[in-house]
Amino acid sequence: ALDTMNFDPIKNKPIRIMWSQRDPSLRKSGVGNVFIKNLDKSIDNKAMYDTFSAFGNILSCRVATDEEANSKGYGFVHFETEEAANNAISKVNGMLLNGKKVFVGRFIPRKERERLLGDKARRFTNVYIKNFGDELDDEKLVVIFDKYGKVTSAKVMVDENGKNRGFGFVSFEDPECAEKAVEELNGKDVGGKPLYVGRAQKKA
Repeated sequence: ALDTMNFDPIKNKPIRIMWSQRDPSLRKSGVGNVFIKNLDKSIDNKAMYDTFSAFGNILSCRVATDEEANSKGYGFVHFETEEAANNAISKVNGMLLNGKKVFVGRFIPRKERERLLGDKARRFTNVYIKNFGDELDDEKLVVIFDKYGKVTSAKVMVDENGKNRGFGFVSFEDPECAEKAVEELNGKDVGGKPLYVGRAQKKA
């Protein structure tokens, strides 16, 4: 029935026959869940099911549609096993389906996406330094900061007359190095003044 009747029309609506999954924890865990995007608008649930069923038992398969049942160009396939999902990702990701190169990857639940984005947002490579005198220039900034990691740029800001304005910026290659520099150098005495070292804020 799964192979022969799935998506057959009944009262002009395609029926969906899927494997019964009574374990709600499996459905909610995200195990075996695959996200597909850049789908051609002509690919419907049946076409996507036909494409992915070769890789293992499918618990659910859905192309996202708008109010008029037009494809939004992305969809989801939930496999019974993580192995089947990984196999589908490795085989179909980057393939041409109806002339369009599709992206296939692991579906990441919203809470996990937000957590990952939060971690990324907290990471930084640009450091802001202020409260120093004329004794510091670009080269001396590098000397102070490169012991914490590879410095990609260092700049003491100057006015139109070339006079040191008492603040500057250092960029690191690695966010962990930037964090360590902030932790260890903020408040450090340089030229008789406590140096301020913090994350450089992007202009709004």
